[in-house]
Amino acid sequence: MRSTGGLSHQFSCQQTKRSRVTDIFLEGGRALIGAELIETSLLVSGTDIAEVGASRGRAGLAIDARNLLLLPGIVDLHGDAFERQMMPRAGVDFPIDVALADSDRQAISNGITTVFHAATCSWEPGLRCADNARGLMEAIERQRPQFAADTRFHLRHETYNLDAEAEIAQWLAEGRVDLLAFNDHMDGTVADMAKPRKRNRMVERTGLSSEEFDLLVERVISRADEVPASVSRLAASARAAEVRMLSHDDATPAMRHAFRELGATIAEFPINEETARAAASHGDAIVYGAPNVVRGGSHTGWTRASDMIAKGLCSVLASDYYYPAQLLAAFRLAADGVVPLVQAWDLISASPARATGLTDRGTLAEGRRADILLVDDSVKLRPRLIAVISGGKLVHLTDATRLLTAVAAPREAVVAA
Repeated sequence: MRSTGGLSHQFSCQQTKRSRVTDIFLEGGRALIGAELIETSLLVSGTDIAEVGASRGRAGLAIDARNLLLLPGIVDLHGDAFERQMMPRAGVDFPIDVALADSDRQAISNGITTVFHAATCSWEPGLRCADNARGLMEAIERQRPQFAADTRFHLRHETYNLDAEAEIAQWLAEGRVDLLAFNDHMDGTVADMAKPRKRNRMVERTGLSSEEFDLLVERVISRADEVPASVSRLAASARAAEVRMLSHDDATPAMRHAFRELGATIAEFPINEETARAAASHGDAIVYGAPNVVRGGSHTGWTRASDMIAKGLCSVLASDYYYPAQLLAAFRLAADGVVPLVQAWDLISASPARATGLTDRGTLAEGRRADILLVDDSVKLRPRLIAVISGGKLVHLTDATRLLTAVAAPREAVVAA
């Protein structure tokens, strides 16, 4: 498990590099323990939850959690909203380090304590090119100690990007990739080329002229016969490196079966119920987008995530392109009677933790990583995040009246900007 630092929005003290253990006491919240909400207090010591049902004792920092929910931190295995910070408008770039710092603040302020930045490594130049994916990976590695969220690298490999195969295999062998997804958007690209609005958006994103884009697509498609063998080789590299794999937008049960045979046991956004059922029947993790739940349907017109959840055909909700969506989706599912809140929360915390092999988080239990959210649920469908503890440190606080000690708390308990 990586050690992480982070950022705070409210505090001005500096984090010491040599910190002593400082306990944090959370008094009297409705904590999600197992499959139940239980009125109890929690004690955090170091990076972990030390005790459930604790008394305050000598805790250096105490927070009043009465009338609040205490929930495990959100685990986001697929989020690419950071692209908006990198390129807020087409052709307008900002430095990656600035974009990542802002994305970290956004993730934490929406309860995401473990974030997998999903970076596309495509044959396209521009925002989703291999150079940008490499730059993002390197920036995450450099900045990781400063992030409040445990930040990881999810590589979305466009399978037609054959020229990147050797470099990706090297990244896998070096342990630099935390998740590997196989994406194939070529059919959609070809179809969109006949739609002027979508075509213009694609061309603008690449920075090429219209003619140059046509020639590039033609050249990439001409190597289609090489794609299956390349996918097989990269899957073998991922298995050797013990990196978990996903297949993206599976269209048929046969496609899901083929990727499962390669070791990709996470089905990301299967596009129809038949394929989702094929995944569920083999125990695959099934990922849909939380924005789909919040908005009441897919922006692409495909499967409704809430329907899949009701049928037991979704095990993970990811932020996808909108960081607030996971928190909102859990409460939307409960309010709509699709599933109870404790089950909805599993979709955004414990289940993605299991799917990604992070067995130290996703539940509130003694010895588990102290990723804890304090949530005010008094307004229907609009949960308000009061505080976030990530890796045992208070990294976000919106209501200072909840502090039960002086604001000048031991600095090791509070991460600072």
